[in-house]
Amino acid sequence: MSVQVNAEIIAIGTEILLGEITDTNSVYIARALRGIGVNVYFMTSVGDNEARIAQSIEAAMGRAQVVITCGGLGPTVDDMTRQGVARACGRELVFHQDLLDAIATRFAGFGVRMSENNRRQAYLPGGAEAIANPVGTAPGFIVEHEGKLIFSVPGVPREMKYLMENAVLPLLRVRYGLSIIKARVLKTAGIGESMLDEAIGTALLEAENPTVGLAAHSGQVDVRITAK
Repeated sequence: MSVQVNAEIIAIGTEILLGEITDTNSVYIARALRGIGVNVYFMTSVGDNEARIAQSIEAAMGRAQVVITCGGLGPTVDDMTRQGVARACGRELVFHQDLLDAIATRFAGFGVRMSENNRRQAYLPGGAEAIANPVGTAPGFIVEHEGKLIFSVPGVPREMKYLMENAVLPLLRVRYGLSIIKARVLKTAGIGESMLDEAIGTALLEAENPTVGLAAHSGQVDVRITAK
Protein backbone atom coordinates (compact mmCIF):
# COMPACT_ATOMS: atom_id res chain seq x y z
CA MET A 1 0.00 0.00 0.00
CA SER A 2 1.34 3.44 -0.92
CA VAL A 3 1.91 6.04 1.79
CA GLN A 4 -0.73 8.73 2.29
CA VAL A 5 0.83 12.18 2.03
CA ASN A 6 -1.13 15.34 2.75
CA ALA A 7 0.00 18.78 1.62
CA GLU A 8 -1.22 22.32 2.14
CA ILE A 9 -0.69 25.26 -0.17
CA ILE A 10 -0.24 28.79 1.15
CA ALA A 11 -0.44 31.62 -1.38
CA ILE A 12 1.23 34.74 -0.01
CA GLY A 13 0.46 38.26 -1.18
CA THR A 14 -1.85 41.05 -0.10
CA GLU A 15 -2.76 41.64 -3.75
CA ILE A 16 -4.55 38.26 -3.73
CA LEU A 17 -6.71 39.25 -0.76
CA LEU A 18 -7.52 42.61 -2.36
CA GLY A 19 -8.80 40.86 -5.46
CA GLU A 20 -6.21 42.55 -7.66
CA ILE A 21 -4.91 39.26 -9.06
CA THR A 22 -6.31 35.75 -9.43
CA ASP A 23 -4.37 33.04 -7.60
CA THR A 24 -3.70 30.64 -10.48
CA ASN A 25 -0.50 29.40 -8.78
CA SER A 26 -2.38 27.41 -6.14
CA VAL A 27 -4.48 25.75 -8.85
CA TYR A 28 -1.35 24.70 -10.72
CA ILE A 29 0.36 23.41 -7.56
CA ALA A 30 -2.74 21.45 -6.51
CA ARG A 31 -2.94 19.74 -9.90
CA ALA A 32 0.77 18.98 -9.86
CA LEU A 33 0.50 17.40 -6.40
CA ARG A 34 -2.56 15.42 -7.47
CA GLY A 35 -0.53 14.01 -10.33
CA ILE A 36 2.01 12.42 -7.97
CA GLY A 37 -0.50 11.13 -5.43
CA VAL A 38 -0.38 13.89 -2.79
CA ASN A 39 -3.65 14.86 -1.11
CA VAL A 40 -4.51 18.55 -0.81
CA TYR A 41 -7.25 19.26 1.75
CA PHE A 42 -6.59 22.93 2.52
CA MET A 43 -5.42 25.97 0.54
CA THR A 44 -4.82 29.30 2.27
CA SER A 45 -4.29 32.86 1.06
CA VAL A 46 -2.50 35.22 3.43
CA GLY A 47 -1.27 38.78 3.11
CA ASP A 48 2.25 40.16 3.40
CA ASN A 49 2.42 40.02 7.18
CA GLU A 50 5.10 38.06 9.01
CA ALA A 51 2.95 37.05 12.00
CA ARG A 52 0.00 35.88 9.88
CA ILE A 53 2.27 33.99 7.49
CA ALA A 54 3.84 32.22 10.47
CA GLN A 55 0.41 31.40 11.91
CA SER A 56 -0.73 29.95 8.58
CA ILE A 57 2.39 27.77 8.34
CA GLU A 58 2.02 26.55 11.92
CA ALA A 59 -1.62 25.60 11.28
CA ALA A 60 -0.67 23.82 8.07
CA MET A 61 2.08 21.82 9.78
CA GLY A 62 -0.52 20.64 12.28
CA ARG A 63 -2.52 19.04 9.47
CA ALA A 64 -0.09 18.02 6.75
CA GLN A 65 3.35 16.54 6.20
CA VAL A 66 4.14 18.96 3.37
CA VAL A 67 3.58 22.72 3.23
CA ILE A 68 4.19 24.69 0.04
CA THR A 69 4.29 28.47 0.21
CA CYS A 70 4.14 30.49 -2.98
CA GLY A 71 5.14 34.13 -3.27
CA GLY A 72 6.76 36.68 -0.97
CA LEU A 73 10.38 35.87 -1.91
CA GLY A 74 11.17 39.14 -3.65
CA PRO A 75 13.63 41.83 -2.52
CA THR A 76 11.19 44.44 -1.17
CA VAL A 77 10.22 45.14 2.44
CA ASP A 78 6.77 43.57 2.00
CA ASP A 79 8.24 40.20 0.93
CA MET A 80 7.84 38.39 4.25
CA THR A 81 7.92 34.67 3.44
CA ARG A 82 11.47 34.04 4.64
CA GLN A 83 10.73 35.75 7.94
CA GLY A 84 7.38 33.96 8.29
CA VAL A 85 8.88 30.52 7.77
CA ALA A 86 11.73 31.26 10.17
CA ARG A 87 9.28 32.48 12.81
CA ALA A 88 7.01 29.43 12.41
CA CYS A 89 10.00 27.12 12.91
CA GLY A 90 11.63 29.14 15.71
CA ARG A 91 14.76 29.91 13.69
CA GLU A 92 16.84 32.93 12.78
CA LEU A 93 17.53 34.13 9.26
CA VAL A 94 21.04 33.32 8.02
CA PHE A 95 22.91 35.19 5.27
CA HIS A 96 24.39 33.11 2.41
CA GLN A 97 27.12 34.80 0.38
CA ASP A 98 26.92 32.14 -2.34
CA LEU A 99 23.25 32.99 -2.91
CA LEU A 100 24.04 36.70 -3.19
CA ASP A 101 26.82 35.89 -5.68
CA ALA A 102 24.40 33.81 -7.75
CA ILE A 103 21.81 36.59 -7.71
CA ALA A 104 24.45 39.13 -8.79
CA THR A 105 25.47 36.83 -11.63
CA ARG A 106 21.87 36.63 -12.80
CA PHE A 107 21.55 40.42 -12.86
CA ALA A 108 24.85 40.72 -14.73
CA GLY A 109 23.50 38.29 -17.31
CA PHE A 110 20.45 40.52 -17.73
CA GLY A 111 22.69 43.55 -18.13
CA VAL A 112 20.97 45.17 -15.17
CA ARG A 113 22.51 46.64 -12.01
CA MET A 114 21.58 44.73 -8.87
CA SER A 115 20.15 47.01 -6.19
CA GLU A 116 21.15 46.69 -2.54
CA ASN A 117 17.72 45.42 -1.49
CA ASN A 118 18.33 42.17 -3.44
CA ARG A 119 20.62 41.26 -0.54
CA ARG A 120 17.44 40.25 1.34
CA GLN A 121 17.03 37.32 -1.02
CA ALA A 122 20.30 35.82 0.21
CA TYR A 123 18.85 35.24 3.69
CA LEU A 124 17.23 31.89 4.50
CA PRO A 125 15.83 30.38 7.70
CA GLY A 126 18.52 28.56 9.65
CA GLY A 127 19.05 25.02 8.37
CA ALA A 128 17.17 25.69 5.13
CA GLU A 129 18.39 24.25 1.84
CA ALA A 130 18.32 26.64 -1.10
CA ILE A 131 16.60 25.68 -4.36
CA ALA A 132 18.42 27.19 -7.32
CA ASN A 133 16.26 29.35 -9.58
CA PRO A 134 17.91 29.62 -13.01
CA VAL A 135 14.86 31.33 -14.53
CA GLY A 136 14.65 34.19 -12.02
CA THR A 137 16.48 35.96 -9.23
CA ALA A 138 14.61 34.71 -6.14
CA PRO A 139 15.93 31.39 -4.83
CA GLY A 140 13.45 29.01 -3.29
CA PHE A 141 14.22 26.91 -0.24
CA ILE A 142 13.31 23.81 1.75
CA VAL A 143 13.05 23.59 5.52
CA GLU A 144 12.55 20.35 7.42
CA HIS A 145 10.96 20.99 10.81
CA GLU A 146 9.84 18.29 13.23
CA GLY A 147 9.43 15.78 10.40
CA LYS A 148 7.46 18.21 8.19
CA LEU A 149 8.72 19.66 4.91
CA ILE A 150 8.19 23.32 4.01
CA PHE A 151 8.87 24.32 0.42
CA SER A 152 8.92 28.02 -0.47
CA VAL A 153 8.77 28.91 -4.16
CA PRO A 154 8.50 32.28 -5.94
CA GLY A 155 5.16 33.73 -6.96
CA VAL A 156 6.16 34.51 -10.55
CA PRO A 157 4.33 31.70 -12.40
CA ARG A 158 7.21 30.77 -14.72
CA GLU A 159 9.62 30.53 -11.80
CA MET A 160 7.14 28.68 -9.59
CA LYS A 161 6.47 26.08 -12.29
CA TYR A 162 10.18 25.52 -12.91
CA LEU A 163 10.93 24.93 -9.24
CA MET A 164 7.90 22.68 -8.80
CA GLU A 165 8.77 20.52 -11.79
CA ASN A 166 12.53 20.36 -11.27
CA ALA A 167 12.87 20.34 -7.48
CA VAL A 168 9.72 19.98 -5.39
CA LEU A 169 7.92 17.16 -7.23
CA PRO A 170 11.05 14.99 -7.78
CA LEU A 171 11.99 15.28 -4.11
CA LEU A 172 8.50 14.33 -2.95
CA ARG A 173 8.40 11.31 -5.29
CA VAL A 174 11.69 10.00 -3.92
CA ARG A 175 11.04 10.75 -0.25
CA TYR A 176 7.58 9.21 -0.05
CA GLY A 177 7.61 6.63 -2.88
CA LEU A 178 4.42 8.17 -4.20
CA SER A 179 1.68 6.64 -6.29
CA ILE A 180 -0.13 8.47 -9.09
CA ILE A 181 -3.56 10.06 -8.91
CA LYS A 182 -5.74 10.05 -12.02
CA ALA A 183 -8.89 12.09 -12.36
CA ARG A 184 -11.63 12.13 -14.97
CA VAL A 185 -14.84 14.12 -15.29
CA LEU A 186 -17.88 12.58 -16.99
CA LYS A 187 -20.48 15.08 -18.16
CA THR A 188 -24.15 14.07 -18.07
CA ALA A 189 -27.31 15.79 -19.32
CA GLY A 190 -31.02 15.06 -19.02
CA ILE A 191 -30.78 13.71 -15.48
CA GLY A 192 -30.96 15.58 -12.18
CA GLU A 193 -28.28 15.46 -9.51
CA SER A 194 -30.44 13.53 -7.05
CA MET A 195 -31.43 10.91 -9.62
CA LEU A 196 -27.81 10.52 -10.73
CA ASP A 197 -26.74 10.16 -7.10
CA GLU A 198 -29.29 7.38 -6.67
CA ALA A 199 -28.26 5.66 -9.90
CA ILE A 200 -24.56 5.61 -8.98
CA GLY A 201 -25.30 4.31 -5.48
CA THR A 202 -23.73 4.83 -2.08
CA ALA A 203 -21.12 2.07 -2.52
CA LEU A 204 -19.28 4.12 -5.13
CA LEU A 205 -20.07 7.56 -3.75
CA GLU A 206 -18.70 6.64 -0.31
CA ALA A 207 -15.69 4.68 -1.55
CA GLU A 208 -12.18 5.81 -0.63
CA ASN A 209 -10.47 4.66 -3.85
CA PRO A 210 -11.74 5.70 -6.27
CA THR A 211 -13.59 8.71 -4.89
CA VAL A 212 -16.68 9.84 -6.80
CA GLY A 213 -18.32 13.23 -6.49
CA LEU A 214 -21.08 15.16 -8.26
CA ALA A 215 -21.15 18.81 -9.31
CA ALA A 216 -24.37 20.31 -10.73
CA HIS A 217 -24.25 23.02 -13.40
CA SER A 218 -26.90 24.62 -15.56
CA GLY A 219 -28.25 21.86 -17.79
CA GLN A 220 -25.72 19.22 -16.80
CA VAL A 221 -24.24 17.30 -13.89
CA ASP A 222 -20.54 16.39 -13.76
CA VAL A 223 -19.32 13.13 -12.24
CA ARG A 224 -15.75 13.47 -10.94
CA ILE A 225 -13.82 10.19 -10.52
CA THR A 226 -10.42 10.25 -8.80
CA ALA A 227 -8.34 7.12 -8.30
CA LYS A 228 -4.92 6.26 -6.97
